[in-house]
Amino acid sequence: MTVVEDQEAPPPAGPPPRLLDLGVRLVGGIVVVLAGVLTGVLELLLATLRVGGQLVGVSVLLAIGANIVLSWFAYEAVGRRWAVALPAVPWFALMAVAAIRTNEGDLLLAGDNWVGLAMIVAGAMTFAVMGFRQILAPQPPLLGG
Repeated sequence: MTVVEDQEAPPPAGPPPRLLDLGVRLVGGIVVVLAGVLTGVLELLLATLRVGGQLVGVSVLLAIGANIVLSWFAYEAVGRRWAVALPAVPWFALMAVAAIRTNEGDLLLAGDNWVGLAMIVAGAMTFAVMGFRQILAPQPPLLGG
């Protein structure tokens, strides 16, 4: 004799409903785009960092590390190989705008700042390598098939 009668078994675990999955991927994509903008701004701010009067290349290291993490997270969050473009496009746009002189003469990234130039090259190469890795990666096996 059982104490609890007619207790229903929990539903079997399966994939989340399609709408929930789409919502999570959409939120992940938005987070990645915003993170791309945030890291770009932080890298631009650190491109002029000086210690003892000398430029310090911390923004170059940050660009490499952050772009690797953003590219990985974009693929994991969105689940598509093209997702590496989500953080890359706003990052590139921000770097392009930072290199253009305004009407007032303001310039965020000057041509004589070796850290800024190295940051742009290193960040662009990082996104390119991560994108090629996604393109060349073997297709993951389908679930349940």
